[in-house]
Amino acid sequence: MKPVKKASVSSSQIHAIKATLRKHALHTVCEEAHCPNLGECFSRGTATFLILGNVCTRQCKFCNVKHESSELKLESPDLSEPASVAKMVAELKLKHVVITSVTRDDLPDEGANQFAKTIGLIKGVTIEVLTPDFHAKPDLIDIVCRAGPNIYNHNVETVRRLTPLVRSNADYDRSLEVLKYISNNHPNIIVKSGIMVGLGEKREEVLETLKDLYNAGCKIVTIGQYLAPSKKNLPV
Repeated sequence: MKPVKKASVSSSQIHAIKATLRKHALHTVCEEAHCPNLGECFSRGTATFLILGNVCTRQCKFCNVKHESSELKLESPDLSEPASVAKMVAELKLKHVVITSVTRDDLPDEGANQFAKTIGLIKGVTIEVLTPDFHAKPDLIDIVCRAGPNIYNHNVETVRRLTPLVRSNADYDRSLEVLKYISNNHPNIIVKSGIMVGLGEKREEVLETLKDLYNAGCKIVTIGQYLAPSKKNLPV
C-alpha cells in the first residue's frame, strides 16, 4: 500500500483560520476529530463548523472527538454560538457552509433548535447540515428542516454488519429512517449521506449500502477512505 500523500499547505493560512475560530470561540470538526485533511481544507479557507460544544455523548470507534466522561462534562448550548458562526461565515466570505455537531443525547431536543437558530442567521450562502440521528424523531428532524438548509446530510458511516462495531448507540436502519423521512416530507431539501471504506467491509456490502441509501431517497453519497485519527481508534 502506498503511503498517503499529504497536501502541501501554508502554515500561515492554517494559523489565520484557527485565529479566526478562536476569536469567535468556535470549534470545527476538522480540529476536534484530528482530521488528516485539516491542512488542505484550512488552506482553502473552508471549515466544517462544530456546534453544541466539543464533547460528545457517544463514542464511535472511528472518531477522535472527545466524549463524555468523569473528567469531561457536557455544557449547556452556548446561546451566542449561532451568531458567532454566522459572523465567521461572513468574515471568511464562504459560498457554502457545513454545520455539524457532536451528538447531544442529553438535551431534550438533542440540539435540533441550535441547528435551526444557526441556519436562520446565515445569509447569502448555501447551507449543508450534517446531523446526528436525533433517534429518528420526526419532530426534531422537522425543526432542522423547517429552518431551510439546502442539503441535509446524515452519514450512515459504514455497512450494516459493521455498524455495531463502528458506531456508538447508533442503528443502521434508524439512519435510513432519518434519510427517508426527510426525502418523503421535505422534498425541497437535497438528501445526502456518506460511508467510509477501509473498516473491513466487503464490496458486496458497499453495493448493498448504496442501494439502501438510494431507496431511502439520497441524491448525494460520499465514499471516503477511513484514516485512523489515533492509535486508539479502529485500524484501517
